[in-house]
Amino acid sequence: MTDPGVLAWIGTAYLTAGLIKGVTGLGFSTICLALLVVGLDLKDSLPLVLAPSLASNLMVMHAAGHFRSTALRFWPLYLALLPGLAVGLALLGSAEDRTAAGALGAVLAVYAVFALTGPPLALPARWERPAAVPAGFLTGLVNGVTGSQIMPVLPYLMALGLDKDRFVQAINISFTLSTVVMAIGLARLGLLTGAAGLISIAGIAVVFAGVTLGGRLRTALSPEAFRRAVLGLLLVLGTWQAAKAL
Repeated sequence: MTDPGVLAWIGTAYLTAGLIKGVTGLGFSTICLALLVVGLDLKDSLPLVLAPSLASNLMVMHAAGHFRSTALRFWPLYLALLPGLAVGLALLGSAEDRTAAGALGAVLAVYAVFALTGPPLALPARWERPAAVPAGFLTGLVNGVTGSQIMPVLPYLMALGLDKDRFVQAINISFTLSTVVMAIGLARLGLLTGAAGLISIAGIAVVFAGVTLGGRLRTALSPEAFRRAVLGLLLVLGTWQAAKAL
């Protein structure tokens, strides 16, 4: 992990994922992991996204506002994340790296297809609270095994028709909680080494630059074209990773 070529690739993944986070407000861990596993094992990649992911989440949450009201509204979702993460991390600890990487690839491909096809989603208000628990648990489970934090919490929140700021706040609270619990779990599994922790912390500066640049580019780029390009990349990387595992 201290090889100059590997460090350069890690830095590239940080900058690219930060740029995308700055433009879209989403997807740092998902994009970063998709790029990192091209050159590293998944279990080596997971600790590397922790500190930059947390930093980018906090930046976006600060800008979105509505933290208190959002946390009070979706606390069942966030509470259900915890047992899901526990189960997912237990499965990660016993799984072969190829199996876990294949699962990540499948999640990335499914998410990209879902987002590109844009199926209309609408969840009646009476189902918001009952659906929060399974959505939170499954999100934690997928996160624990693969490191990807976005499914199925993304379609759940999209189906509620939230305004942009509340949507960004709600999903980034989920990301942040997941990141903190993942750090504890990876440390207990022996995957959060000193070297990985130092690289992760040092990556905050690179991610900050990427998020800042992404925020500036948001007004200069076509958001829809950029979104489709990112999702196309995720679809290719996810399909390739799943096929390689098989």
